[in-house]
Amino acid sequence: MLPGLKERVIGLISESAYNPLKKEELALIFDIHHTEMPMFYNFLDELEQDGYICKTKKGKIISPNQMGYYAGKFVSHRKGFGFVESDEEYTQDLFIPACDINGAMHNDRVMAEIVTPAKEDKRAEGRIVKIIKREISTVVGTFQPSKNFGFVVPDNKKFNKDIYIPKKFFSGARENDKVVVEITVWPQEDRKPEGKVIEILGQKGERGVEIDSIVRAHGLPEEFPKKVLDEAENVAVEIPSEEIDRRLDIRDLKTFTIDGEDAKDLDDAISIEVLDNGNYKLGVHIADVTHYVKEKSKLDKEALKRATSVYLVDKVIPMLPRTLSNGVCSLNPFEDKLTLSIFMEIDSNGNVAKYDIKETVINSKARMTYTEVSDILEKDDEKLKETFANLVEEFKIAEKLARMLMGRRERRGALDFDFPEAKIILNKEGEVVDIKHYERRISNKMIEEFMLISNETIAEHYFWMNLPFVYRIHETPSSEKMEELSKFVATFGYTIKGDMEEVHPKALQAIIEKIHGKREEEAISTIMLRSLKQARYSPNCTGHFGLAAQYYSHFTSPIRRYPDLQIHRIIKEQLNNKINQKRQEQLATLVEYSSTQSSERERAAELAERDVHDFYKAMYMLDRIGEEFDGVVSSVTSFGMFIELPNTVEGLTRLANMRDDYYIYDETTYTIRGERTKKSFRIGDPVRIKVDNVNVDFREIDFELLYKLEDDVVIENTEE
Repeated sequence: MLPGLKERVIGLISESAYNPLKKEELALIFDIHHTEMPMFYNFLDELEQDGYICKTKKGKIISPNQMGYYAGKFVSHRKGFGFVESDEEYTQDLFIPACDINGAMHNDRVMAEIVTPAKEDKRAEGRIVKIIKREISTVVGTFQPSKNFGFVVPDNKKFNKDIYIPKKFFSGARENDKVVVEITVWPQEDRKPEGKVIEILGQKGERGVEIDSIVRAHGLPEEFPKKVLDEAENVAVEIPSEEIDRRLDIRDLKTFTIDGEDAKDLDDAISIEVLDNGNYKLGVHIADVTHYVKEKSKLDKEALKRATSVYLVDKVIPMLPRTLSNGVCSLNPFEDKLTLSIFMEIDSNGNVAKYDIKETVINSKARMTYTEVSDILEKDDEKLKETFANLVEEFKIAEKLARMLMGRRERRGALDFDFPEAKIILNKEGEVVDIKHYERRISNKMIEEFMLISNETIAEHYFWMNLPFVYRIHETPSSEKMEELSKFVATFGYTIKGDMEEVHPKALQAIIEKIHGKREEEAISTIMLRSLKQARYSPNCTGHFGLAAQYYSHFTSPIRRYPDLQIHRIIKEQLNNKINQKRQEQLATLVEYSSTQSSERERAAELAERDVHDFYKAMYMLDRIGEEFDGVVSSVTSFGMFIELPNTVEGLTRLANMRDDYYIYDETTYTIRGERTKKSFRIGDPVRIKVDNVNVDFREIDFELLYKLEDDVVIENTEE
């Protein structure tokens, strides 16, 4: 089938102007060859089975919504009810009461029917009529035994039913062990799910066990299969002379890497000089992982399965075995390394005047850290300048070029949200000793700019070559979201210029510039970010809204991202004239699957990283119950306010605990307001809080609101 056909079919039938068509008519619209008709009809049957389309009695194909159904993901709540997130964009979630869940579990793909239509002040209610696909077959939780049976209490609070474990399936688990359970019997209305213990992680509460629990819960494969490790061990470390001879040999060129202090998987090196015409020549040299990871090899299949490396504070789950990621492929200093390089000549406006893409071999002259380079450029550190005297001039040239590129992106309308990232500092025992902002200094920004310009240049080059490719896309936000954002910023006196149907990044950038340094900056930036779509991988080049870039890809990190690895193969095959029509067809299928798989695994990695951060933050605040801090309201919901402390720790103040008044939530202005006192709180308000409670199991922190800092309004949390 054609790449992207599923999205195109679903997109067509979801359009408001769509008139139901028979399968033969759809085949004509999508130009299906008569020899592929049976395959196309089977494809439509599969879409129907998966709940993406429905068929009328007359055999016409329509969307589930047109039939009064909701197809999508079921999201459960610990209190028993849940919601179905519709497949159709901009469709409000369907509320499912606890009595109408019909055995669905969190994340299941379901079909639901609408029982009570939506009203102005209330969303539609429904009931689940079919479980299309069980998404989760294993659950992580705490084992609680009794004489003849046991239960596992799931870690994920969205799993609101304990899992019954027959005694014969204890598998040696003891009380309070963290375990992985395979579900053997799915839940019914009057019956809990059943399962068997398949892995014992250790005793609840132990740091390593808790982190392993998060890893298992998100389905992150930690250990590499033996066959994959064996293949990695057999990779030739020595580079054959014939391989060097066929490449551009730039081992004498002054290349260097700049990375974090703890980084071991060094993907990228740079070289830089000023040309006689005043332009800059920037070389970006990326580890040639594909030389060692061959298509369809065991290493390649495992890398695609993982799709990304995952960074969990002091633990890394690599995409490739460490033999490759930290050794053979890593651009370690003073070692000959195979690379794929792009050389760009950049003018004084930050535009790429010309470029060249080459297979190369380099020998990095230094392994620099962000701190070292930033201290040289920002602090003029004499000792470091003396140590790296042979590179100081290159650092200064690099800074000048980076600032030009920053200016170019800014003029184009790229969005730059300056949200703080948390840096969690552990001691040797793995205990959290501090949490602070991760500082983005000049060297971080410098490397970021060089990677961005490389990614853009590569993407545009291969777009015009009309070859299958993996692009990094960030779609234009929906007009509905932009209308909501426009109304929100208007409450602060700002106006988003232009048409909300096709808003330009510059319109949002203008708002970001106006609010910089003002009290409402946090509030507007937060809501603006939530109004944007998530970036993802795609075989279709539709542009990157946040970067205001028409062409964008990920080229610079093949050690830790599969899309980069995939496009390196395409680039090398094109450079060596190895792509014929048959190969193009094969690549089209490969890039579509790797785009989908990489996007999904990226989300899982992000959620795991967030959960690990939340665990460490909860552990850190456990010793601070009763202490007072200043914070800022970071989110407002119908049940309370989330408040973020200066160190990025976030906690919840529940409306039910704000007893001085009855507070009403206004979702249009993200504000809560006291019915009697008229006290109001919105995103960005500075407040004083006291740490009230910490639940490490659920990674939740509760704050007691003391007063609003702007006017020192004291909130008396006492019953009247």
